[in-house]
Amino acid sequence: MSTLKVNTIQDASGGNASTSEQIQQGRAKAWVNFDGIVDSSSTDPRNNSFNVSGVTDNAIGIYTITFATNMSNVNYVVNISKRLSETGGATSTDDVLAGLVNTPQLADSVRVYAREGSTNTDCKGIHVVVFGD
Repeated sequence: MSTLKVNTIQDASGGNASTSEQIQQGRAKAWVNFDGIVDSSSTDPRNNSFNVSGVTDNAIGIYTITFATNMSNVNYVVNISKRLSETGGATSTDDVLAGLVNTPQLADSVRVYAREGSTNTDCKGIHVVVFGD
C-alpha cells in the first residue's frame, strides 16, 4: 500500500484549497440509516452504515447507536433526522422531533430518540450522522 502525503489539496484550476486537517475534521466519522420499527433484538435494523457496529432498540422511540471504532472524546456532534412511515408523513398534526437522549454522550455510543408531540414513537427511518474526533 502506498501513502500520499500532501499539505494542501486543490482542484485542477488551483482553487478551492483544503488542508488534510480540514478534510479529516470535516468528514463524517460515523453514520447510520436504520428502521426504528424493526425489533433489533431479533433483526439488525441497519439499512446502511459507516463505523456503526449496532443499533439497540432500548424502548419505544429510544435507540443506542454503537460505534465500531470509538470517538477519541465525547465532544462530537450528532445530527439526527427521521421519517415516521414509508410515505414520510406524520400520523397526526403533532410535531415530530428527533434528538439526543438526556444522558451523557459516550466515546463508544450515543442514545437518540424520536418523538411525535410529547410521546416517544418508533419511526420507519432514522438517520444519524456523527462529526468529531
